[in-house]
Amino acid sequence: MSIITHRARIIGPVSYLSGSGRRQNIPIGPCLVESLGGRSIDIIWGARGQNSVALPIEEIEAAQDGGHLVLLD
Repeated sequence: MSIITHRARIIGPVSYLSGSGRRQNIPIGPCLVESLGGRSIDIIWGARGQNSVALPIEEIEAAQDGGHLVLLD
């Protein structure tokens, strides 16, 4: 299984369920989008890539369609 990584930017609200069970937004700014070929995609953000969340592919597609997530490459 190969990992596909894209540079991307969050430019609008993209929410996820945090470990505490609360809905939070991924901060606006640069991120990485990694696909392992499954039904979820990892979003990685932070100055050192210290934050990440796995989201269903449908949520990623909705964020792209809504203009909130833009792939840069």
